[in-house]
Amino acid sequence: MLVNNTYRDPELKKKLIEQVGKPFTVVERIKLGGIGSPKLHIVGSSVEINNLLMLDNRIHTCNIELRPKGILVGFGVRLETYLLVIPFYKLTIYKGKAEEYCIYKDNYHIKIKVKNTDTAIHQYIKKILNYKADNSPTNIEDL
Repeated sequence: MLVNNTYRDPELKKKLIEQVGKPFTVVERIKLGGIGSPKLHIVGSSVEINNLLMLDNRIHTCNIELRPKGILVGFGVRLETYLLVIPFYKLTIYKGKAEEYCIYKDNYHIKIKVKNTDTAIHQYIKKILNYKADNSPTNIEDL
């Protein structure tokens, strides 16, 4: 789900908690070694996201926040903030070209550019994939 998160909305907050869970506590953040990504440069996206990004002439960047049941991909357009809400069961991450990661959810996707020398981003993507694998249900009954 792609949402505008510029203004505080209690209904939206409930939907976010339903989809990806509550934010981690400070202690959990320290144990995980941080939950936020460095600044990521967007090099491609789906039509809906691209239409929003075309409204702005700045360099397109985003960041990712890890949540207990998914991730939030946030990006800014003009003076507004948008979130792509991705639960783990719909999250797919591909490493296409040597310097690109593609983050998919249904018909939404964002391609981010990562230099091979930037190990922080590579480690963060591994952290997301490991957390997803460790916390995903293993049996159909667990769903």
